[in-house]
Amino acid sequence: MFFMTVSNIIEVEETHLGECNMKKEASELLGFVPQKDIVYNELLPYKDKLDEESNEILAQIKGNLGRAVQLREVWPGVLFWTRKLSTYMRLYGRKFSKEDHVLFVKLLYELVTIPKLEISMMQSFTRLLINLLKKKELLSRDDLELPWRPLYELQDRILYSKNWFPSSLRPRSSTKYIIVKLAQRCSVEAVLKALIKNCRPYFPESATQEMLDEWKPLMCPFDVTMQRAMGYFELFLPTTLPPELHEKGFKLWFDDLISLWVSVQNLPSWEVHLVNLFARLANDNIGYIDWDPYIPKIFTRILRSLNLPVGSSQMLVSRYLTNAYDISHVVIWISALLGGPSKQTQTQLSGLFNSIASFFHPSNHGRWLMKLMKLVQRLPASVVRRLHRERYRTPTWLSPVPESHHLSEQDITDFVESMKQPVLLAMFSKTGSLDAAQALQNLALLRPELVIPPVLEKTYPAMETLTEPHQLTATLSCMIGVAQSLVTGGQRFPEGPTHMLPLLMRALPGVDPNDFSKCMITFQLIATFVTLVPLVDCSAAVQARDDLTQVEKELCSASAEFEDFVLQFIDRCFALIDSSTLEQTREEMETEKMTHLESLVELGLSSTFCTILTQCSMEIFQVALEKIFNFATTNIFETHVAGRMVADMCRAAAKCHPAEALKLFVPHCYNAIFYITANEEVLNEEELDKELMWNLQLLSEVTRVGGDKLLIYSSQLVQILQLTLHLKCKQGYSLACKLLHHILRSISLIYPTDYCSVPGGIQQHTDKYLPIKDWGRPGDLWNLDIQWHVPNIEETEFVFYLLDLLLKPELQRLQRHTQGVQDISRDDVLQSLSIVHHCLLGAGSLLPSLHGEPVPDLINSMIQMYETKVYTGVDYDLSRQNYREDICKAIRPLLNHTLEHSEDDTKSLFSIIKIINDLLHFKGSHKHEFNSRWKSFSLVKKSMEDRLHGSKRHIRTLLIDRVMLQHELRNLTMEGCNYMRIHQDLMNDLLKLSTSRYSQVRSIAQNVLFTALGTYNFCCRDIMPAVLEYLDPHRTDVTHQQIKGALYCLLGNHSGISLANLQYWDCIAVTWPAIMHSGMSPSMSVEKPSVVRLFDDLADKIHRQYETIGVDFSIPESCVEVALELIKSNNPEPIPLAASEQEELEGIQRQQQKNKDSVQKYEKLVADLLDCLYDRNIPWKFEQIAIGFLSLMLRGDHPLPSSAVLFFVQSLIHDSLLVRNVAISAVSSILKQLKRPHKKVAVNPYDISELKSSLQLCNDVGLRCLMAGDRPDNQWLQYDSSRLPCSQQDWNECCFIEKTHWGYSTWPRKLMLYAPPEEQPKQGKTREEMNESEQIVYDHFLDQLFIDQLIQYLSLEHRKGKDKFSSRRFSLFKGIFRHFDDAFLPLLKPHMERLVTDSNDSTQCCVAEIISGLIRGSKHWSYSKVEKLWALLCPLLRTALSKITVETYSDWGTCIATACESRDPRKLHWLFEMLMESPVTGEGGSFVDTCRLYVLQGGLAQQEWRVPELLHRLLQCLEPKLTQVYKNVRESIGSVLTYIFMIDVNLPHTRPTMSPRIGEFTERVLARLKPLMEGEEEIQNHVVEENIEGDQDERTQAIKLLKTVLKWLIISAGRSFSSAVPEQLRLLPLLFKIAPVENDDSYDEMKIDAKTCLSLMSQGLLYSEQIPQVLSALEEISRSSSWHARYTVLTYLQIMVFYNLFTFLSDAKAISDVRALVLRLLEDEQLEVREMAATTLSGFLQCNFLSIDVPMQAHFESLSKTRLPKRNRRELGSVVDTIPSADLVRRHAGVLGLSACILSSPYDVPTWMPQILMDLSAHLSDTQPIEMTVKKTLSDFRRTHHDNWQEHKQKFTDDQLLVLTDLLVSPCYYA
Repeated sequence: MFFMTVSNIIEVEETHLGECNMKKEASELLGFVPQKDIVYNELLPYKDKLDEESNEILAQIKGNLGRAVQLREVWPGVLFWTRKLSTYMRLYGRKFSKEDHVLFVKLLYELVTIPKLEISMMQSFTRLLINLLKKKELLSRDDLELPWRPLYELQDRILYSKNWFPSSLRPRSSTKYIIVKLAQRCSVEAVLKALIKNCRPYFPESATQEMLDEWKPLMCPFDVTMQRAMGYFELFLPTTLPPELHEKGFKLWFDDLISLWVSVQNLPSWEVHLVNLFARLANDNIGYIDWDPYIPKIFTRILRSLNLPVGSSQMLVSRYLTNAYDISHVVIWISALLGGPSKQTQTQLSGLFNSIASFFHPSNHGRWLMKLMKLVQRLPASVVRRLHRERYRTPTWLSPVPESHHLSEQDITDFVESMKQPVLLAMFSKTGSLDAAQALQNLALLRPELVIPPVLEKTYPAMETLTEPHQLTATLSCMIGVAQSLVTGGQRFPEGPTHMLPLLMRALPGVDPNDFSKCMITFQLIATFVTLVPLVDCSAAVQARDDLTQVEKELCSASAEFEDFVLQFIDRCFALIDSSTLEQTREEMETEKMTHLESLVELGLSSTFCTILTQCSMEIFQVALEKIFNFATTNIFETHVAGRMVADMCRAAAKCHPAEALKLFVPHCYNAIFYITANEEVLNEEELDKELMWNLQLLSEVTRVGGDKLLIYSSQLVQILQLTLHLKCKQGYSLACKLLHHILRSISLIYPTDYCSVPGGIQQHTDKYLPIKDWGRPGDLWNLDIQWHVPNIEETEFVFYLLDLLLKPELQRLQRHTQGVQDISRDDVLQSLSIVHHCLLGAGSLLPSLHGEPVPDLINSMIQMYETKVYTGVDYDLSRQNYREDICKAIRPLLNHTLEHSEDDTKSLFSIIKIINDLLHFKGSHKHEFNSRWKSFSLVKKSMEDRLHGSKRHIRTLLIDRVMLQHELRNLTMEGCNYMRIHQDLMNDLLKLSTSRYSQVRSIAQNVLFTALGTYNFCCRDIMPAVLEYLDPHRTDVTHQQIKGALYCLLGNHSGISLANLQYWDCIAVTWPAIMHSGMSPSMSVEKPSVVRLFDDLADKIHRQYETIGVDFSIPESCVEVALELIKSNNPEPIPLAASEQEELEGIQRQQQKNKDSVQKYEKLVADLLDCLYDRNIPWKFEQIAIGFLSLMLRGDHPLPSSAVLFFVQSLIHDSLLVRNVAISAVSSILKQLKRPHKKVAVNPYDISELKSSLQLCNDVGLRCLMAGDRPDNQWLQYDSSRLPCSQQDWNECCFIEKTHWGYSTWPRKLMLYAPPEEQPKQGKTREEMNESEQIVYDHFLDQLFIDQLIQYLSLEHRKGKDKFSSRRFSLFKGIFRHFDDAFLPLLKPHMERLVTDSNDSTQCCVAEIISGLIRGSKHWSYSKVEKLWALLCPLLRTALSKITVETYSDWGTCIATACESRDPRKLHWLFEMLMESPVTGEGGSFVDTCRLYVLQGGLAQQEWRVPELLHRLLQCLEPKLTQVYKNVRESIGSVLTYIFMIDVNLPHTRPTMSPRIGEFTERVLARLKPLMEGEEEIQNHVVEENIEGDQDERTQAIKLLKTVLKWLIISAGRSFSSAVPEQLRLLPLLFKIAPVENDDSYDEMKIDAKTCLSLMSQGLLYSEQIPQVLSALEEISRSSSWHARYTVLTYLQIMVFYNLFTFLSDAKAISDVRALVLRLLEDEQLEVREMAATTLSGFLQCNFLSIDVPMQAHFESLSKTRLPKRNRRELGSVVDTIPSADLVRRHAGVLGLSACILSSPYDVPTWMPQILMDLSAHLSDTQPIEMTVKKTLSDFRRTHHDNWQEHKQKFTDDQLLVLTDLLVSPCYYA
């Protein structure tokens, strides 16, 4: 599928100049104005023929595509011609009129949204549609409107459908397989998303309101539907409406959604969707939305989303990592907010980068680093994109950015300034310098004068140093990024170009044979700079002209060094070559190939050298040529490594100026070769003379130049060829073949001959022309002036002369050998084949492709399929001999002869395979070469492009390269080729080779075969029978190798098609059974591991790639209407006209027949697979594969034949576990197929009687309906024990609403409810009323033996302790009970009663699965049956809960949760009442209590907001029990409390909940914690863990209560949406009293919990109104008498401020409060607190939360000068006075403050630092602890500033430096 790879890359950008007049010309020739064609086609040498060609192809596409739809032929007609359309767009761009464009889009939109289309077809149509819509500027909203609902239905059907069958559970489901299945689903999802994204701009204006009506009711924040609603909003809501429609657009939802976003605190998974939506909205509507009120919140959340580590003991909540924002969207959002009148964003952005700058420093590393690098790399790119849109982009129909919000020059400067620091730090990051280089490239486009000088400052020293290679590679890769901006200079940075020569000269030492990476980056740097600059010495111009500026004069005189540079570079290269010759050691060994590194160096060297010579003036070139020629001809090199490099250099010289170079080289080589071969014996030597080899190699490389220059030497070259082609030595004749290949190639191909950066080659300076002006000049697309080499008559003559002379005799020789006339040795055959192959490679482009008659009747279609013939500049001369056919005629007999007589001659076979490949496909270039050139072109383009000015401002070399690629692309377009007899013959030959004896031959032949299969139409159908023949079990003449080869042919390679799995019924109906039968083949040794693996791979591949094949291929009428419009359109007139009525009728009949056939083939395949399974001889391995295949046959739109149903039901009690597992899934899917649709009716929710009666209670309906949450109108949905349906009548009248989210936010317009029971299908059918499949299930499940056996198997233990509740088994039982009511209960009841009493985990698991299946399956049972059911279940569940064990409690939890999912709570009231009986009794010990709570929580959590009454009852029951002693019960209670209060959320437009509220609960708890609040002392955990009855004192009780509350706080931090901050604040003092200070080692559960709790709370997101509350609470605690509490306040403060940074920064009072608090604690009497305060202060200074201003500095200095009292000398024996005096504390505080200032700038030296360092040094001899602080500070300063000390030194005066040096290297270090 070639078009997949390239279509994504070829993107045609816009052009301005010359476009208008070209458009005029084009429209006259074409008859229409093309939307946007590929401009590069205009530059091809044969451009005049293209318009006619494209019109012809387009007419065919329009005609046939329209006709195919009209004849209802989806396959092959529509598919074939849509592919043709993709190819057309790849070759010509969007070269059709606007009318056609709209019609194509409409037609494909109709096709994509056909309801029953196969997924694989849907994807291929979608990709084409995306491509048609990609350039949205081409079609405006007036031209095109697309409905949104079909897309929503498509998305919903594919991604959220209930019938998404477990698309086969492989018997051996490896994780790899599951991942691949997921990947497959993701790719469908990604394609759909891209489609919706491209259709969005064209949704009608009413769409927004319709979408809100559709998805608003899904917004229930506790339910998974919230995620779905947000996902849909993000995908679908249109944001590109014009300003006059904004009222119908985002204004309908913006306020609601942004207030929702602002109020959500704990990052639920759907928040990401909102962020992506806002980013897109901001970007599409810059200037129309006022974001200012939200900016601090936005930046706070972005900062939180980076998950940076703060403080020492930080716990990360896992959802912060998984649900973090996507950086690429964040970046778009930020760049859209910049600019505008308020400038607030830039301030915050600078704040953001200042606060995280130190994280970029290379010494820091962590999992957050990737995100930061991504941010740095993408943000500049995004701003450049925005600036391009505002200033340079051609205006389109999309609304432009208002002038008031354009980015001003000042904005740009500020932005670049704020990014500079982090980017320069990121240069040396651990993740490599690429991100930084890309960022610098974009920043340099904006402000070169700010960005480039600092990079240069880092680069020059890095080039001098020898010891830090990483620094060099990093700086050079950044220099490469900014190269273009540097060389161009421009007004902003005129001195830029003067740096170029010094850089080049200093880079030369980097060409170093010992350091590979340095060498490569140096080559890259030199090549990049030289490409931009013509190397001309124009120093004379300084005298000659007087109109030069100062900089120009400098440049001119500097350019005299160019020659010097080139010669030095050549010398360096020679040194490199000398050091990499093949040493003796390697010559002995076999490996003569280059190593990977060497080949890379060779590539780098040759391309760099080629660039240099291309850019040289003729004078410099002459000197260089001389030098190389001497080097090459005075030495003799071995031909493997050094020889290749030298020859490459010579080739580069010859390529730039062929005439001059050939004049030197050809005569020299000719003479040398002649002189040596004059001696006859040479021809037969096995080992050739080194000199001969070297000269041949040199000659073969030098001849790769423009053909016209070669013809002068034709006679000499021919002589050499005749001499050397038949050398005995293999190396010798290979070189000669290479020479032949290159000569032919150079003469026969079309290619550009100059790649210089200035059209017309490099000129000397004249009075008019100064080469310096061309530095960094982009190429001009309209005046590229490409010099093409197109073979002329003379050259063509010469090619055929050579072929007649050299190829013909070889072919004759081979023919004689085949006929047995003349016997030649293997080596000679190989030599002949080599010559043939090289002739074919050299002259392939002049030989017409193989002809013949097409193979008939492969496929039955009413549409014509032709090849697209693309003209590539060659007019084939048919009068000449067609050598392609001759080669074909000679090779096929030779192949048969070889296979017959010498099958072990594998070398010849390899050669023959290559020749066959090239006969089929080669027209001058190979696909894989083209792909790698395309890749490298894209890379170079990316690294050199100018995204700011856009419009193809690439350098000329790149543009020429792109035109050449366009030519090659046309050359390689081989799609939809006709399949001829001759192809058939060659394919059969390949098949023979693919099944030969030698595995290497097989694998090479198979790859060629797969390529060929993808090229010709429908040839797979032709070759399939031949492959399957090998697998026929009745043949006795097949070898093991042949079977293996055939299986590999079915398997296919990783990229191409797999024959085993073509998506057509007629294909898989043959291959799958054949694979099964091959297992019975006599020559098949199934025991061999390689074969076993092969079958596994086959089965795996089929399971992976199989997409359900459609059985319904109908095309709706709406689609046909568009197709008819397409056929009626003109310009160009569609070629086959519309089909007649008669044809149309035939088409419709065919399509109906096809649907019938598909169903028949489907049923036949199922029957065949079953036959295999019932065959006694089948090995078990194949039995498994067959069952796997059979399970793939389950589908949502067609029931499985009853024979297969019987098989699967019987397999439920098969003795193999794998088979049973597949059967369980299959039977539950079968029951889904049999499910009778229950009738639903659409109801207006306000008509429901219960809703009406509850609405009458409240009169102001209008207001109430806008709110979400518990409103009077949804109260009837909630569980109310006084109104439960306890009788038949209640049950029938009760309106059950099963889905939990309905009614929480708004009611949908139409609510789908089940119709009353009398309208539903009959319950409890008798056996007679059932169909065959139902009877099979019914009979088996009524069979006592079957049930016994089934239950016995299900309750077996599979893996000890690993058996978990299985959803597959649950859905089996759910299906059984849903379909057959309680028919099987009598048989199952005794089993269930027995299983419940057995405490074994597998039995408990089994009964849990049955019970949850029962409860969910009884959805539509009548009341009487349900009542009986609960009478049976309640005692069972009671028993189960009393028997629960550690292993099984999670199974029971899952069981109840599954049973309650999406069920109306009123239907399950028996269950809830039973569970609520008394959750915590303490009877069965603490464990049973935990389990009961767990199970109960599972049920209630599923019910979300609909059971407030139960939650209240549960809370009442739990509150007295909160003082539990046992840890596991406490954790359970904590978890249950979380779910109880989950519903109490603080969201906008939501009414206060009826469920329990946190506020009231906290009040009650605080009252009980009173005893702990009063005292001042710390809380110690002194409760012994045993339940002593009798009353313990209040304090002990309170501590036990507190432990439970801690568990609750920890668990709820991760799960709820909004944190209850006011309530948490009231508990804060208690947490601080537990005072978990780091230095406490003893394991104490309470302390650890408190620590976790504080860590989680401090990371919480705060609303701005909550900040004063938190600060006052902290302020109060910081006055506490316990120093532990004061210490903890500081750690809490650090994290809290950083995680809410911008919210704090936007509140001036908060800043001053925090500052005062920290400064106060800096003077704390406790040393630890003081030190922590200093650390906190330095952190705040470092993230720029506080700044170092004069008053602060003065404050610290005055503190540090506090006088200490003199110590009076005490007697020796007296106690030392340990209490620090207040003065010492103040003095220490001052010193700590100064030290905090210093530590806050670890990587640079601000202006204030030297003075503070001097102040500090004065305290070195103070008493402890001051001395300690000073020493530590100085050593830290030394450690962090050591790396760049040379730079930092500049900031100090000499005196200061003296003092510093004394301090840092003081004698005490050595004492």
